[in-house]
Amino acid sequence: MGGHSGKEKMKPKRTILCVDDNEQSLSIRKVLLETRGYRVLTCATGEEALERFKKGGVDLVLTDLIMPGLDGTRLIEQIKGLSPQTPAILLSGKVRIYDRDTRADVFLPKGMYAPAELLERIRLLLVRKRGPKRAQSRTPRIPTQIGVA
Repeated sequence: MGGHSGKEKMKPKRTILCVDDNEQSLSIRKVLLETRGYRVLTCATGEEALERFKKGGVDLVLTDLIMPGLDGTRLIEQIKGLSPQTPAILLSGKVRIYDRDTRADVFLPKGMYAPAELLERIRLLLVRKRGPKRAQSRTPRIPTQIGVA
């Protein structure tokens, strides 16, 4: 009989910031993520995305690599500078293998991955960020019970 109302137990939606200068790619991605229950913020430029990110509340960043102005790599660098724990996924339509140094957690060349793979990567990055769920019994044995009565 704790003071919890049932509504609070609703899992808050995870917010994904999607960045792409191609409107069509952006809308396809937005629909894909929204049908999976994510909240999606879209930006057409790296600069706009950075401003939006600074307002807070973003759980993961999904950005295109090649954009005019602030490109995906530099955007992720800035975001990691502000918030190192925020996962970032870099997507590219033109580059198959990316050799420049990037701070992205995952790099996916467009057309080389299935939407299901993208969704799975996002899910795993968000789980990792949130920490292991209690439901999973096979968590690595880390001494977390220190001082627990």
